[in-house]
Amino acid sequence: MGEFKGFMKYEKQALSELSLIDRLSNHHAFQQRFTKEDASTQGARCMDCGTPFCQSGLSYGFETIGCPIGNYIPEWNDLVYRGDFKAAYERLSETNNFPEFTGRVCPAPCEQSCVMKINRNSVAIKGIERTIIDEAYENGWVKPKYPEADKGKSVAIVGSGPAGLTAADELNHRGYKVTVYERAKEPGGLLMYGIPNMKLDKDVVRRRIKLMKEAGVQFKTGIEIGVDISREDLEATYDAIILCTGSQNARDLPLEGRMGYGIHFAMDYLTEQTRFLTGEIDEVTITAKDKNVIIIGAGDTGADCVATALRENCKSIVQFNKFTKLPEEITFETNTSWPLALPVFKMDYAHKECEVKFGKEPRAYGVQTMRYDVDDSGKVRGLYTQILRETEDGTVMEDGPERFWPADLVILSIGFVGTEITIPQSFGIKTERNKIVANDKDFRTSHSKIFAAGDARRGPSLVVWAIKEGRAVADAVETYLNQEILV
Repeated sequence: MGEFKGFMKYEKQALSELSLIDRLSNHHAFQQRFTKEDASTQGARCMDCGTPFCQSGLSYGFETIGCPIGNYIPEWNDLVYRGDFKAAYERLSETNNFPEFTGRVCPAPCEQSCVMKINRNSVAIKGIERTIIDEAYENGWVKPKYPEADKGKSVAIVGSGPAGLTAADELNHRGYKVTVYERAKEPGGLLMYGIPNMKLDKDVVRRRIKLMKEAGVQFKTGIEIGVDISREDLEATYDAIILCTGSQNARDLPLEGRMGYGIHFAMDYLTEQTRFLTGEIDEVTITAKDKNVIIIGAGDTGADCVATALRENCKSIVQFNKFTKLPEEITFETNTSWPLALPVFKMDYAHKECEVKFGKEPRAYGVQTMRYDVDDSGKVRGLYTQILRETEDGTVMEDGPERFWPADLVILSIGFVGTEITIPQSFGIKTERNKIVANDKDFRTSHSKIFAAGDARRGPSLVVWAIKEGRAVADAVETYLNQEILV
């Protein structure tokens, strides 16, 4: 695969980006694809490693080893090295319905699991994938996936996030009449409303939705199942129902002062910002403009909130991380983490932007929020925290001093606890730990013709896991419908 000893000859290259200063003036996508020549050079670095762990796709605790959808990574790396982008696209699209999404927002566990990551930088897999699909769109190779034949059966899919879109794309292509229900104004779910435009341009999502519509998938938006349409109506109309409602029930931090005005969930903030930027609403109710902002939570969503607040021209911003700061570097000689990610300090795109604007990165480490400070009118004016200190054996002790942090806006970004309860209750299906109960074999819920997939079933996860679930539930539904036909 690739050029003989190419991994020794060439260095890993990052995708080009707009300057940190310039991109803060707008919400445009800041990252660009490789040139064909650069992509070919990066593809040359993929070596014939024997066992490509980049394809493994295993869960390990809360982490992922390799690509869950089993992308043929070494094969399309080699094709890109040889300059055959069309064949590379065809091979990529065999396993991935939406590489334009994963090539932009996936955290790339495939790169962490690359065999080269043991003692050097991995292959630039994500950048190559992004370049393949962008090249495919530019050359008109991406076409609507029209149905192969009419199977005479219909399927309703509730939710149009990555899992729902994948299931719809698969089942429509196989000849089933698919209708996707979405309560928001536009389809796309998390892709449209939860990920900021600078990471995933909304026209990229709309472009794919347009192709799916041309292929025959019907989208009905602005409709909330369980409220506007009952389970009984869906059952009477469709032969099978798939629930892909995501995991949008945000984890709260119910401390003293929580009911104060100015404390919001991250997804409420990001969603409203997207709706405003796309012209769906005329003004926002949650804004960071000219405010001292504190974001509680150190994950990707918290970083997205940092980037959005910077573009709103916030007065100051701090992102709380309850863990101690990771080391700047771990030598390859002491790397015991592979094929998982190295536990080293990293600067996300938003942290770099904050550093260039305010002179320092936004994260405060080892911080535990104790209570919200609210004034007499009920408005938040800050937080009290305690500094966490780590002992030699790795246990964390709350033995530090209390500190006050001024804030006009507090954003909670500490994850999600499961799916919203409206659908499970209205459908009368079983849940456990805030997830719809369905296994990963037939994906069937406690109701015989209702299936569940994606975050609603497995809990909060990566876009690439949602695509895997969407493909798998499509297989399960097809098996069920074929059995119904035989009966």
